[in-house]
Amino acid sequence: MAWKPWLDEISPTGALGEQYYFDEQAAEVAVRFFRRVLRHTKGEWMGQPFNLLPWQEKVIRDVFGWKRKKDGTRRFREVYVEVPRKNGKSELAAGVALYLLFMDGEPAAEIYSAAADEEQAAIVFQMAKTMVEMSDVLERRSEVYKRSIVVPATGSVYRVLSSEAYTKHGINAHGIVFDELHAQPNRELWDVLTTSTGARRQPLIWSITTAGWDRESICWEQHEYAERVLKGIVPDDAFYPVIFKAEDDDDWTDERAWAKANPSLGHTVKLDYLRREAMKALQSPAYQNTFRRLHLNQWTAQAERWLPMEDWDQCATPVDEKTLEGRVCFGGLDLATTVDIAAFVLVFPPEKDGEPYWVVPRFWVPEENMEERARKDRVPYPVWARHGYITATPGEVIDFRRIVVDIEELGKRFRIKEIAFDRWGAIQVSQELEARGFEMVQFGQGFRSMSPPTKELLRLVKEKRLAHGGHPVLRWMADNLVVDTDAAGNVKPNKKKSREKIDGMVALIMALDRAMRHGLAGSGSVYDQRGIRTL
Repeated sequence: MAWKPWLDEISPTGALGEQYYFDEQAAEVAVRFFRRVLRHTKGEWMGQPFNLLPWQEKVIRDVFGWKRKKDGTRRFREVYVEVPRKNGKSELAAGVALYLLFMDGEPAAEIYSAAADEEQAAIVFQMAKTMVEMSDVLERRSEVYKRSIVVPATGSVYRVLSSEAYTKHGINAHGIVFDELHAQPNRELWDVLTTSTGARRQPLIWSITTAGWDRESICWEQHEYAERVLKGIVPDDAFYPVIFKAEDDDDWTDERAWAKANPSLGHTVKLDYLRREAMKALQSPAYQNTFRRLHLNQWTAQAERWLPMEDWDQCATPVDEKTLEGRVCFGGLDLATTVDIAAFVLVFPPEKDGEPYWVVPRFWVPEENMEERARKDRVPYPVWARHGYITATPGEVIDFRRIVVDIEELGKRFRIKEIAFDRWGAIQVSQELEARGFEMVQFGQGFRSMSPPTKELLRLVKEKRLAHGGHPVLRWMADNLVVDTDAAGNVKPNKKKSREKIDGMVALIMALDRAMRHGLAGSGSVYDQRGIRTL
């Protein structure tokens, strides 16, 4: 649990005490508004009085109780609440929106619900609307519409907003409830809305979210800011951060970590539910990051972990390329970009029982601006280049001629039977390799082509039947790998969702497909038993 560290220690004689005071009556009025006027809208508590849970009551008392001595307005202008799912943050936000609408004393108050899309924004609003409809006191004082609640006596309104930022420049917000900030695709709507409060006397921006995975997002920026405020690094007396989470080094299967992250455990969050979800995550590595993100509030490295890295690291058996010389192998080539990184991976199928599939990768990057890209992307390209894990080619783009030469040299050492390639960006290189005697096979990137070998890769990794030598570039890409899943359960890598490059993994999957199709002489194809699923 994370609170502002000085809220319980503030002294009237200290520096903060000279600027702020706690108005016990104002705090109590806010709490009573929830308890006496509002009712729960969902689940087993539907229709019952909104009695705040201890953590919720502390937030409400702090936000509405602390005032500025110079003018008596609220001290806090922005609230960031980051807690796991099912902990009641949406209903709390709905109640806050109604308090701002009915009780804040702001003439012609404009309250808005916003999110990444209009339907998401409507979730909190719909809760608030239901609360109004269940309250005789509020219903008599308002006019309720599909996407708005109007209070005629004060000229105030609460509305749902669409996600188009360019249409929001005329608003004059007194209150903003921003739901699931982690899903916001960019900062445009956030910036437009947060800058719309400048003319108000005591505006309040209330953002709620679970943890996300995109560390380039506005939500990560807010999360990092909240952490710095909590630690006292950034002195922002108007910002109120609340973060409930399990620490990164906590055991995600430990129920003590669940209790730390879920302040409403035993009330809106049921222990049996978390146990079922944890069991699902243990059985399905693809769900592990989802569980950690949604139920432990941990920012994960990717949207959905397909490869469990603990299993991947156990496949780091050293690969001695000299002992593989003369052996049959299959290649995968991914040249999706000319300015970033290119990948070629060889897979050597086992020649005897108990032997793993050996993996030999090669990578290329443009040498120019490599240092700058390393600083920007926080990826150690220069270190990898110095240690021979990656080849830097002269110029601003990758020298495809160097790739052809390097693969030709590999062909002299190993019996490369086939090279699978994604035709996007690789036509010229594939033609040159074909002219040098290599068997080139176009490989589609859809579910039909990618699902069987992607699933096979997971199986081999979990069974420790893959040996990749712990290659650091390939490990980085394995940790980045995110997959798409269709309704039939087929999977394929998704480069757009993956937080960083996965080209080497795509090349590995294509090479593995060719190796599995041919396999050992007389052993048949793995796809006689495994293939694409259809509905």
